[in-house]
Amino acid sequence: MTVRVSRPASAAAAAMVLPLALCQFVASYAATNMNVAISDIAHDLGTTVIGVQTAITLFTLTMAALMLPGSKMTDIWGRKRCFVTGLAVYGAGALVAALSPSLPVLVAGYSLGEGVGSALMIPPVYILLTVAFTDRTTRAKAFGAISAAAGVGAAAGPLIGGVITSGISWRASFLAQVALVAVILLLSRRIVATPVPESAPFDLGGAVLSGTGLLLIVIGFLMSGSNGWFVARKDVDVLGTTLIHEGGVSPTLLFILAGLLVLVWFVVHIGGRERRGREPLVRLALFRNHRSNLGLTTQFAQWLTMQGSFFVISVFLQQVRGYSAIEVGVILLPTTLGILASSSLAGRLARRRQQRTLVWAGFVVTILGMVLLLLLARATGSVLLFVPGLLFVGIGVGVMLTSSVNVVQSSFPDDVQGEISGLSRSVSNLGSSLGTAIAGSALVSSLVEGNAHFLLALVVLTVLAVGGLVAAVRLPPDPA
Repeated sequence: MTVRVSRPASAAAAAMVLPLALCQFVASYAATNMNVAISDIAHDLGTTVIGVQTAITLFTLTMAALMLPGSKMTDIWGRKRCFVTGLAVYGAGALVAALSPSLPVLVAGYSLGEGVGSALMIPPVYILLTVAFTDRTTRAKAFGAISAAAGVGAAAGPLIGGVITSGISWRASFLAQVALVAVILLLSRRIVATPVPESAPFDLGGAVLSGTGLLLIVIGFLMSGSNGWFVARKDVDVLGTTLIHEGGVSPTLLFILAGLLVLVWFVVHIGGRERRGREPLVRLALFRNHRSNLGLTTQFAQWLTMQGSFFVISVFLQQVRGYSAIEVGVILLPTTLGILASSSLAGRLARRRQQRTLVWAGFVVTILGMVLLLLLARATGSVLLFVPGLLFVGIGVGVMLTSSVNVVQSSFPDDVQGEISGLSRSVSNLGSSLGTAIAGSALVSSLVEGNAHFLLALVVLTVLAVGGLVAAVRLPPDPA
């Protein structure tokens, strides 16, 4: 995970890459290692597959909702202090999750504890790298290491989690995260603390509005499977009172619309703060950059596709094919190898090709992999038929992860890297959260029967990936 840059000043920058990459690895690992242990966790805690899916979704949602406030804290506490604090909170959450006796405690430790910790420790990763590596080539290499760590963490999560779950217990996987966090804390001594800029008061109102809006939207998607999209399939009771009768407006639609309205309120709120000369949670100017907006759209689609497909395939292999946690991890290994191979070439590819070319090419390869899974993966037959599709998905994701981050981060000067980093990570984690929620919704849909639920989920994810490709094709050329 080291990046070679010119000495002497850049030696300190290169030394930061390992702890930052490991930090990104552990956060990405946490989002996917649960997939292979779904059956074990559900049985152990007396819950269901949907219950564990909700915990996974809430983990990425917590990160999405708090990334903007977390990035703002880097300007208040300083980048290194925010990074170290986030690691400590994450480690504490992982320990609680390891000892959890029930689903609510698992949600408290994993979804909330690790989610809050990630929201504090991830924004400094991208800010520190962007500031430390100033030219496009070395920055691409640094981002390549981080993106490789993110992709491999997500892709290797099923394998590593499967080995630990099968060999010891799913709880040991959380204890392994505690141990890795301790190692990262020791390595973080390599990170040079930067002066804390003079910052304005924290925009608490903006943080509450943005977080509430995203929460309502994701809850809406989670409810769609059992309640329908437009018409309620059953009575909705709260504290013994029926609020929505069967046949009425679906709570799914109400929650999503409410979330959108709150986000509109959030935009009005930050616009009002700017007009009054007060510091908002995020500047509206960040949403006026055409290149960045398209880059953020591709990031959203990438993580939605990757996390959603990992969830669907993992559940399919466990519930339909009857494979154990470690067997599922081994079957998903081609994706890990594909991401690792393509991410390692990020620096070389960045020198030879436009970033937008790499992003749309990555989408094309990923979509090809999804199509191969749709055509070849079956409830019976050899699992080798999964390999081509999984490999192509891994290669495609690895190619575009680094490039899309570069597109977004490089669209702005250093003085707004904190805000754009938080916005970028928030969008990516929202994609992860909705990917799992949408996939879970399709798996319990009444539109199809039997194993066709898994086919429906993959078709939906493939269509959304095509939307990401459309955004990638529209990306403008790289600036000179």
